[in-house]
Amino acid sequence: MADADILDLLIIGGGVNGAGVARDAAGRGLKVALLEAGDIGGATSSASSKLVHGGLRYLEFREFALVRKALAEREVILRNAPHISRPMPFLLPLEPHLRPRWMIGLGLFLYDHLARRREVPGSRAVELQKDAAGPAFARHLRRAFRYWDGWIDDSRLVILNARDAADRGALIAPRDPVTAARRTDFGWEVETASGRRVAARRLLNCAGPWAGEVAGRLMGLADAPRLSLVQGGHIVTRKLNRTADAWMLQQPDGRIIFVIPWEGEFSLIGTTETPVDSPDAPKLTEAEEAYLLAAVNRSLAKPLSGADIVHRFAGIRPLVLEEGKGARETTRDWQLVPHAGQQAMTVVGGKITTYRLLAEAVLKQLFPETKRWTHNAPLPGGDVPRLGGTARADFDQWLMQLKLNHNLYDPAIVTRMAHLWGTEADGMLSAGLGANMGGLFEAELQHMRDREWATTAEDVLWRRTKMGLHMDAAGQAKVRAFFGGPA
Repeated sequence: MADADILDLLIIGGGVNGAGVARDAAGRGLKVALLEAGDIGGATSSASSKLVHGGLRYLEFREFALVRKALAEREVILRNAPHISRPMPFLLPLEPHLRPRWMIGLGLFLYDHLARRREVPGSRAVELQKDAAGPAFARHLRRAFRYWDGWIDDSRLVILNARDAADRGALIAPRDPVTAARRTDFGWEVETASGRRVAARRLLNCAGPWAGEVAGRLMGLADAPRLSLVQGGHIVTRKLNRTADAWMLQQPDGRIIFVIPWEGEFSLIGTTETPVDSPDAPKLTEAEEAYLLAAVNRSLAKPLSGADIVHRFAGIRPLVLEEGKGARETTRDWQLVPHAGQQAMTVVGGKITTYRLLAEAVLKQLFPETKRWTHNAPLPGGDVPRLGGTARADFDQWLMQLKLNHNLYDPAIVTRMAHLWGTEADGMLSAGLGANMGGLFEAELQHMRDREWATTAEDVLWRRTKMGLHMDAAGQAKVRAFFGGPA
């Protein structure tokens, strides 16, 4: 095989870690390919709680370095992706018989000061009876803390990293699972289900919950990492949050449940931590649903029932196996497993907030001669004009001007598109959106098909957008017909 046909790096797995490494590597001038068995970001990385956070609860386990790292990276993400992320206030109601007020206050003081903070305010105490959010809570909850973290569209984060990687020359190949991988004189050669053959000097296993299987069965390596597979389940209801605040609810078993404003009309409730044996076909169980309902009902003035649930989803988190620890105590930091003498590495663990740092760590080991560049590099659509304020203030100013520039459109349409496509929405609006497909426009469907690897209605309705929550059956049928499925 000619040297020109051999890539520098081949990545197996198109979740946030694989897409982040592909983007960073391509931007360093490396020849890169990313192979994914399903949709880009179609598994764990689109089934998270959609938070960019330091991990307040990790302070309880003295994970200070991880929290500091994540808090600093929260600022980077909010700055570089203002269209798909935003600062979000969180209410933490005090349960006197659980974690005491002084402990939570101390934890929040550390949380506010462990890393430089520009994009989000600091925390403060709240009297719920005097706060607009208060009527949603049960009467026994009187005091709370309000602190700040970030929210992000997890699926779009993965797609935009893959997009940027492709724009910089990387090969992105979804829905083409690797069927064989073998060592060669120069590194590795893999074959996929479509018959594609790809050769590379180094192989990176970013298969998430399937990383152990890929390392052992496909790559034939005996030092595959041991994983603890944990299912995180979520339910979606009509909006519970009376204000823009998310809620962080303490549970008697020591766990935390989030109730997050989502898509304007809904609340996202999660997550569970259920050990599972297989990463395939995650599905919220009846026991998990009951747990989430009971958990949130402890704090609600008006309890929920199963009839209030409008959507359910679950994802599998691959945690680094730590003997003697349960899922709650297991670290969310990553582990890089270099397979000695094999020109290969497996990545396990990590969290969405620190995906970019993980990519830098991988490339520092594999290609130490290359230089970092992503710290101040906006993701596609995130290059709004910087006016010297916070990223959110600058985005809001840009959005106001976008509405003025396209005042023939309903402002709600412009706003929705701005939060999906960022600055790329301007070109779509200027060129014309085409037919209304029941809530999404033809130009948007074409963009997702041509630039974002969408091939099914599911890709569009539940990952690249969340319009499956908003569109009626007729609109969803139009989207399916666009992609060649049954109306």
